[in-house]
Amino acid sequence: MFLKSSTHFSSGVESRRVRSHPSGLRTLTGAILLSVLMLGGHSLSAQAQETVAAGAVKLGYVDAVRLIEQAPQGEQALKKLEEEFGPRDSEIKQLRDEIRNLEDELEKNALVMQEDDQRTKEEALREKQRRLKRVRQEFREDYNVRRNEELADLQRVVTKAIVEIAKAEGYDLILQESVYASPSIDITEQVLEKLRADGGQ
Repeated sequence: MFLKSSTHFSSGVESRRVRSHPSGLRTLTGAILLSVLMLGGHSLSAQAQETVAAGAVKLGYVDAVRLIEQAPQGEQALKKLEEEFGPRDSEIKQLRDEIRNLEDELEKNALVMQEDDQRTKEEALREKQRRLKRVRQEFREDYNVRRNEELADLQRVVTKAIVEIAKAEGYDLILQESVYASPSIDITEQVLEKLRADGGQ
């Protein structure tokens, strides 16, 4: 899901052809997972110890990595970003190709090109380079804003599914990080089934 991108944006590298967008799937997943673990990690473990000490409790555990990787809502978010930013990425690729072509032309014809013609093409090259730098920066800024919005939405969806299961089945505490969790308290698949059902709506 969020760790395996099928579409790669080109705007994240300044001077060479790229194969993946820096803010693409892998970065987005890492950010989501980090925030989930910060929310549900060591503080929950301490809370679990206090709750267990107070009496019998019903504990559950979820694998945060697996939830983020396999939730269908993540694929939907990725497709939304690709559709939204794909045209702008194509524009950047085209502009980059135009710059390469101008650079090649100036290099090949440097000895035979008229001085005025060379000066005109060099100025056109500099203008395209300035434009490429500008649109790349705007792309990254806008993409990061939208990525963070989708990140927050996905985290809310995953957390909501966990909480709904916990309340419906009488869990006292659901852990999202643990050194060891018995399979008997692992409800990750149950949460994924709910996410899949909800994602199909």
